[in-house]
Amino acid sequence: MAYSSIVKPSVYFNTKLYTGNGGTQSITGVGFQPDWTWIKNRDNTDNHVLYDAVRGATKRIQSNLDNVESTKTNGVTSFDSNGFSVGSANENNNNGQNIVSWNWKAGTGQGSSNTDGSINTTYTSVNTTAGFSIVKWTGTGSASTLGHGLGVAPKMIIMKRTSGAVNDWVVYHESVGNNKALFLNVVNTPDTDSAYFNDTSPTSSVFSVKSTQTNNNGDNQIAYCFAEKTGYSKFGSYTGNGNADGPFIYTGFKPAFLIQKSIDTTVDWQMHDTKREPSNTGQYSRLEPNASNAEATDSIGYDFYSNGFKARTSHNAYNGSGTNFIYMAFAEEPLVANSGNGVPATAR
Repeated sequence: MAYSSIVKPSVYFNTKLYTGNGGTQSITGVGFQPDWTWIKNRDNTDNHVLYDAVRGATKRIQSNLDNVESTKTNGVTSFDSNGFSVGSANENNNNGQNIVSWNWKAGTGQGSSNTDGSINTTYTSVNTTAGFSIVKWTGTGSASTLGHGLGVAPKMIIMKRTSGAVNDWVVYHESVGNNKALFLNVVNTPDTDSAYFNDTSPTSSVFSVKSTQTNNNGDNQIAYCFAEKTGYSKFGSYTGNGNADGPFIYTGFKPAFLIQKSIDTTVDWQMHDTKREPSNTGQYSRLEPNASNAEATDSIGYDFYSNGFKARTSHNAYNGSGTNFIYMAFAEEPLVANSGNGVPATAR
């Protein structure tokens, strides 16, 4: 059995639920100082809002829109030792409404320039233990490489052009390949074009960019890079069977958070987590990264187990017959931690 060196995944990734107060408040209980915070108002049709420590507090981007970065002074106002603080914006603090935040730890701060690639990054904030880094750079308009700092090749990279003209979010996933890109803000199937990643897979030190979406001359760009870590994170694929008793996908850990997308059909991305869905009751709480919809609660979703997840629907966005899906998942707890702490995970 492959043991995980990450005994407590929640010190690197954690979902935090809170209730808005319409003013200002500090959201505590995350368990660490987050470097990337993704927030969605569950009760309203507000946009998803994403903030990171590399670009700085108040600098907002939105996963369901192609907009560039904007300054939101009443958005996320600081990254704190045990969470983050928010202002009065409805999308992150509407009075009396239920809000979810997903939080990742990179290098606990802005980081520094990485010189491994043909472009020196403006900042790279890295957590090699958790396999997560945030990379900011200024585009050159030509085929280039950038240092991600992870020491192993990332399996998924989410990129956004944050200045200049509006542009789609661009997603690299190992299961899709280096000559195709998904777009986080739209329902499209992968687009085939060598310009996104220069037909080059990431290496242990760099990833490649080329197009206007990923390296436009003079524009700021941000990338969230993920390497797979045993018992903590998994970036893979599965094929649907079109049955309510869907396929089981082994991750090697009890999932805490999951994003997935069909790569064969034009359907929404889907997000699930165990804070909004603490039990396998057959009622699931769905949000879509590409849509501002309020949370939907129905019988369409996944059961989470001690070692993976299982589709419990024939819905085309989850389990279409013969349809291929990609996913990213993070752990609530590993199936078995390192040999000195070899306690098996339990199902929810």
